[in-house]
Amino acid sequence: MAEGRELILVLERNELLAPGYTETHYTTDGQPVTVAPNHTDHCYYHGHVRGYRNSWLVLSTCSGIRGLIVVSSNDSYYLHPLGTPEPGQHVILRPKLASFPLPAVCPERLCGVWGAHEPPGLPTPLLLRTLLSALQAKRDAWRTMKYMELFIVADNTLFRNQNLNLGLTKQRIVEIANYVDKFYRSLNIKVALIGLEVWTERDQCTVTSDANATLWSFLQWKKALRARKKHDNAQLSGTTFRGTTIGMAPLEGMCSADNSGGVSMDHSEHPIGAAATMAHEIGHNFGMSHDNQGCCVEATPEQGGCVMAAATGHPFPRVFSSCSKRQLENYFQKGGGMCLFNLPDTKDLVVGRKCGNGFLEDGEDCDCGEVEECTNPCCNAHNCTLKMGAQCAHGDCCQNCRLKVAGTTCREAAGSCDLPEYCTGASPYCPANVYLLDGSSCAYGEAYCNNGMCMTHHQQCVQLWGPGAWPAPDACFQDVNMAGNTYGNCGKDSQGRYVKCDKRDAMCGKIQCQSSAKKPQGTNTVSIDTTIRFNGREVKCRGTYMYTAKDDEEDLSDPGLVMTGTKCGDGMVCKDRRCQNASLFELEKCVSQCNGHGVCNSNKNCHCNAGWAPPYCEKPGLGGSVDSGPVQHDSECGDAAVMSQARGGWEPLHQAEPCSGFSPSHSKPGGCQPSHHLNNSSAHLPALPPGPGDGHLLLVPAGELAPE
Repeated sequence: MAEGRELILVLERNELLAPGYTETHYTTDGQPVTVAPNHTDHCYYHGHVRGYRNSWLVLSTCSGIRGLIVVSSNDSYYLHPLGTPEPGQHVILRPKLASFPLPAVCPERLCGVWGAHEPPGLPTPLLLRTLLSALQAKRDAWRTMKYMELFIVADNTLFRNQNLNLGLTKQRIVEIANYVDKFYRSLNIKVALIGLEVWTERDQCTVTSDANATLWSFLQWKKALRARKKHDNAQLSGTTFRGTTIGMAPLEGMCSADNSGGVSMDHSEHPIGAAATMAHEIGHNFGMSHDNQGCCVEATPEQGGCVMAAATGHPFPRVFSSCSKRQLENYFQKGGGMCLFNLPDTKDLVVGRKCGNGFLEDGEDCDCGEVEECTNPCCNAHNCTLKMGAQCAHGDCCQNCRLKVAGTTCREAAGSCDLPEYCTGASPYCPANVYLLDGSSCAYGEAYCNNGMCMTHHQQCVQLWGPGAWPAPDACFQDVNMAGNTYGNCGKDSQGRYVKCDKRDAMCGKIQCQSSAKKPQGTNTVSIDTTIRFNGREVKCRGTYMYTAKDDEEDLSDPGLVMTGTKCGDGMVCKDRRCQNASLFELEKCVSQCNGHGVCNSNKNCHCNAGWAPPYCEKPGLGGSVDSGPVQHDSECGDAAVMSQARGGWEPLHQAEPCSGFSPSHSKPGGCQPSHHLNNSSAHLPALPPGPGDGHLLLVPAGELAPE
């Protein structure tokens, strides 16, 4: 009972751990030890409060019960063990009263930012008897959500803060991931933990109080990690940064081999604090900048504000603003996040197997949940078989219980570096997402594709200055960026000092634009104007500078630097603030097999133009690739597969508008709209006897409940 009310918590084990999940630590002599534990019976849950619409909760039952219970936007509680010798003693507190101390080494200003002046709470101990059994996760959102495989590293500081206890450190990391997953569900992004690593003996990269130096050292280490452990994004958590910085991440780095990651402090006793910061840094990887004033209408400061606020305090934020959602939508529409579209086979998910759990598993034709909650007209809920006459029940290539015709577009191209996919006519699911192979020409020969995005100086100028902006002459980049100061540089070194660009690298330093706008977009961004003589006339070079109260308070790597993957010369791209060889050997080898009638996709297979057949575009056909599914001649989006060659580059003749992935109202009919949804069910179990406090909470297994 919380403040006189009985709260019935309906719990579902979260399908948090991805197929192939591993845990790594180090021996005393520095050797890595990696195990793949069987976590089919883990202790991390999502759920809701029965009888309260829009309620939600995130709980762990690993060692006592701890987590966040959100009854409504104005009504939430933290629950955690009391820490007494007697088992079952717990405390339930309102977030604004909860006192979750920051680390003792935390600088005073940072503690002030994170709410150290909040009054301490008056804990009310509650005796909770857990009635949890094997719970079944019931969701059919895999085919409508994007899927991010997250790898989290606990540095040596975090391990020491957990009293050198490997088990507690791993538990904390998974609890953090459980919160991050919950935050991103509202954006139709499923975050699954693909692995964790604890630096038990020493840090494996340079970890200092300088967030910028730590970030770039970690991103260099992450490149080696990628070779031994597949992941979409990696985050380092632990150490204390100087000033008021609590994290840092590259903008729009998601899916990049170089920049898909971030670093953050583990700054609160409760894992939700570290999770909110990690979610914020991942947001930067997704192209989300800090919320401007007036953006966050979804939550008041007293309710925690929004995740992408530049600064926050208690209670910790847990919602994204509409501004963040628009920025994410724009990021996906221009081809960002390509690695998130390929979803795992549900038979590999770490959940219990049975008919009625909402996941299609071996031996099942379909699975629409329990009998009382199934609304799928194609599936027999009691035995998970298709109804008479039905060909399918799930998937983007299933409509009205029938397979869509082969060649029907099921995933349109998102941006000029993406490729469309088509239904095969034999499967209800869309083929795996593919896109143009890195190094493919785009923007009519002015740029190269990188992780499914066409990276151009022009695009970045428009992003910073608004429509009508254009890159300045090359002379601007050279004159300004070779100075190596606040206004022109090639980033910072490991000591935080600005680096002068060499002449050959100048196009990879601070972006220089021309624009009639008075100032760049964004409330905390100002213009840095430099006038030079070029071809006998004066030219204004317009750079940008993002300011904060102190230079070391910013958690976002400089958005005024040219993006990784941007073309800086023929066969050259920006990487690590240098103009480097684009390594086009694999692309050229692949293209040579396409007989001049197609392009190469990310699987290094030919995607043929209309009129030519895969695999090598040498025979007449309808186009497409062995990966995309067959192209239908009269497909409404068939033009997306037709490519034209101009100025040495390949461009779609017609660019289809992609599905946003936010809600059915944003999806085109027959496109990426959800196939169906599962409704959670619940029922009342016998009430728990009250403890020594003033009441109790009732924890209810969702898998054993009758309809509410």
